[in-house]
Amino acid sequence: MNIGIMLPQEWENDQIDAIEAYETMTRVAQEVESLEFASVWLFDHFHSTVSPQPTKRAIFECWTSTAAIARDTTRVRIGQMVTCNGFRNPALLAKMASTVDILSHGRLDLGIGAGWHEQEYLAYGYSFPDTATRLRQFREALQIIRAMWTEETASFKGKYYQVHGAINQPKGVQKPHIPLIVAGKGEQVTLKLVARYGDACNFTHPSPEEIAHKFTLIKQYCEAIGRDDREIRRTIYVNAFLGETDAEAVAKATRFPNKLSLDQLRKRGLLGTPDTIRQRLREIEQMGVQEVIVFMHDVTSREALRLLAQAINR
Repeated sequence: MNIGIMLPQEWENDQIDAIEAYETMTRVAQEVESLEFASVWLFDHFHSTVSPQPTKRAIFECWTSTAAIARDTTRVRIGQMVTCNGFRNPALLAKMASTVDILSHGRLDLGIGAGWHEQEYLAYGYSFPDTATRLRQFREALQIIRAMWTEETASFKGKYYQVHGAINQPKGVQKPHIPLIVAGKGEQVTLKLVARYGDACNFTHPSPEEIAHKFTLIKQYCEAIGRDDREIRRTIYVNAFLGETDAEAVAKATRFPNKLSLDQLRKRGLLGTPDTIRQRLREIEQMGVQEVIVFMHDVTSREALRLLAQAINR
C-alpha cells in the first residue's frame, strides 16, 4: 500500500514570508521523496476552509504549484486532492494536465471533484449552482477530459460545456492517459462516475464500514457496465497525528484545529505512535485500500515525517 503526503500550502500572513513559504513547501516535497513516500498532494482552494468565515490566510494556487513541485522533484508522484471542476474549463484543464505530465516526466495524477465551497466560488465571481447541477457539470467535464487525452481531436456538445475539434498535443507521457481520480462519496451519482470514468476513487475520512460499503457499490456499478472494478485504484484521505508516545499524539490532536473527535480519529484517521499507526495501516490495507493520502498539521516538521516513515518502513 502506498502512502502519500499533503504538502503545506496554507499559511498565516504574518507567520512566514511568501517566498520562504514556497521554499518550505518544496523542501517538504523533497523530504517526502527522500523518505520514499509514494506521492505528494495539493488542495485546490482560493480561500481557507478551516473556518466558516473567510480568513486572510496565504494560499498557493493549486495548479501552478503542481507544475513547480513537478520540477522540484524527480521521483515522487504528484496530484491534487482535489481539483475543483467549477474553477477551470475542462478542456483547458486537460491541456494543463497534459503539459504537467510531460514536465514531470509522467508522474501526474489528476484528482478532481464536483466542488463544494460556495463562499470562494462567489468571491471569485463563479456561479454556484445546486448540487445536482454541479454533478451534471462534473459528468460532462469528465467526458471532455478523457476525450482530450485520448482522441486526435475532441468534440463534445453538452448542456454546460462544448468543445469543437479541440486539439491537445502533446497529450502527456503516461499511457493510455494520465490517471484520473474521481473523488467523492456520493452513492447515487459520484460512485457511478467513478465506475464509468475513474482510474481511482478517493474518500475523505471514511469509517471501515463506509470503505466496505462504497467499495461494494463501485464493484456493482462496474459490473453493470461491464468493467473490471480492479482497474480502479482505491485511495482514501485521512488526518494523522503521530507522537513518540500516545499521549504526545493526543496532545497534538487537541492542539491543532480538527473536525474529528479523538474517537473518530482512531476510527477514521491515524492517531498514535509509529507502532500504533503501523497496525492501523495494516488494517486499512486489508480493507482493500491501495493508497492512503495523509494530512498532518505539523508536516513542515522533519520529525513528523520521520515518525510516519518509521511507521511504514520498519
